[in-house]
Amino acid sequence: MRTVLGIFQILVLMCMPLTGMAQLDGSGDSADLEELMQRIDRGMTDIESLDVQLAGVPEMDREALMYRRDERGLSLLKELDQVARGAAKLPEEDPVRQELTRRLREDSGGVADWIFKWTGELNRRIGQFSSELESADGTSRVALEAYIYSLEDLRIQSYQAVGNVIEGRKTLGLPVSGILPTLQERLYLYAETLAGRLEFSAAAVVGLQAKLGADPQNAELVAAEKSFASNHAQDLRRLKAISELLGSLDLDNAAYKELLFQQGQELSVRDIDSDLIEKHLREGWTDLQTTLADRAPDMVFRLLILFIVLWVFRALSRVTRRAVVAACKRPGVNMSTLLEKMLVSVSGAAVMAIGIMVAISQLGISLGPMLAGLGVAGFIVGFALQDTLGNFAAGGMILFYRPYDVDDVVEVAGASGLVKKMNLVSTTITTFDNQTLVVPNSKIWGDVIKNVTAQNTRRVDLTFGIGYGDDMEKAENVLRDIISGHELVLSSPEPIIKLHTLGDSSVNFVVRPWVNTSDYWSVYWDVTREVKVRFDREGISIPFPQRDVHIYQQSV
Repeated sequence: MRTVLGIFQILVLMCMPLTGMAQLDGSGDSADLEELMQRIDRGMTDIESLDVQLAGVPEMDREALMYRRDERGLSLLKELDQVARGAAKLPEEDPVRQELTRRLREDSGGVADWIFKWTGELNRRIGQFSSELESADGTSRVALEAYIYSLEDLRIQSYQAVGNVIEGRKTLGLPVSGILPTLQERLYLYAETLAGRLEFSAAAVVGLQAKLGADPQNAELVAAEKSFASNHAQDLRRLKAISELLGSLDLDNAAYKELLFQQGQELSVRDIDSDLIEKHLREGWTDLQTTLADRAPDMVFRLLILFIVLWVFRALSRVTRRAVVAACKRPGVNMSTLLEKMLVSVSGAAVMAIGIMVAISQLGISLGPMLAGLGVAGFIVGFALQDTLGNFAAGGMILFYRPYDVDDVVEVAGASGLVKKMNLVSTTITTFDNQTLVVPNSKIWGDVIKNVTAQNTRRVDLTFGIGYGDDMEKAENVLRDIISGHELVLSSPEPIIKLHTLGDSSVNFVVRPWVNTSDYWSVYWDVTREVKVRFDREGISIPFPQRDVHIYQQSV
């Protein structure tokens, strides 16, 4: 408990005489130093009071008070370093600089010695609480872990404080041989301890992750893996701080920078020196040569097997496609063109995909993570391509229900024409005036589909009107004669010729012959032309819309 008090007693002896000297100097820098040293003096008085009162504090509060005292002590050490660096900026003949230099020379590393004793006290407290941690649980364990974490940070800060003392002495041209060897020994010991803990925790995390792969629901394994990962991250941060401190003191830290680099820790530009890069390149090249020398025959053999497997499955893919085409063309198989093309394409691609997976497995690559990654990627792509997948779904429904096929005349989604090409995404239609329309399948399946050529026979619906003064029986006989005389009109079903409506200007007959679907327009055009010719020849009028206007005169 008296360790920190000893530090502050030395600081008081160093600073108090300087306060009086600063008052004698009128420069601005000296005035700033005077104010800073007075603040240090007041802070040390408060800490001395805290240290004296520790004996009478209850046990439950003592550690918290000690931690507060340690933090304030570190703050004062940093301010003392500012005093030394500020004094170094003063002219050499300045009384403040001269007196501070004298005091530091007389101290000959006393402050650093006391800091080392302080770190020893911190080590003892960390060890004590770490022992208590083994039997603690619940809230007590969490509190102990947090406190040990804070003490670890205090230990690093204390080492950094000694480094600052060394830097301050160097700025004043004072020797550091009495401080640097001890600090170097402590830093290397702590760095090696951290490096060992890092390697141990990294190996433990790998082992736990392997066990979690077999039993991912094990709560104890999950908690242990998180604990080791957290400790690993904390030790990485501490080792980085110690490595940077070693570098600032011009001490060798290459091994620790390399370990940090291997652990994936971000390094600053000044940490990546040419020696480190050269070493990694050299080791990588050596490892590559060793690997090639040891495994080259196996790798060549595996590559040979890979190419053989790919060649065999490519041939199997072609054979499979031909077999599927032959099966689809067999008599009695009524299959849409789209379904046929899809089966051929999918069968060949499936065989080739199996071949690629078999080939990859020959290289020792695990297919499980790859398939899992493809599943995640498929989910993301599917979410991004919702509209396209909607077209795929509609194409599948068209494929299954076959409302139309290639070479059918259809009316879909406001377009009409001949179906020229189909796939799972869209349908290509050529209109009757030779325009090409590409219609998404989702537009087609979500609307009415009219397949004009789906049936072998089709009824031609015609309407003809005669005047009210014409002979109806004569007109009906003419129409019947025209229909019965046309060679493309089918006798079964029997044609229908009936008086249908009495219009505003005409008496209308419906004429409905049945024809083969391919003869629809020929019959339509032929009958229409022949009716006009025969009605003219027989003196039957074909009226146009007209109105009778009656004029009445009334005498006045």
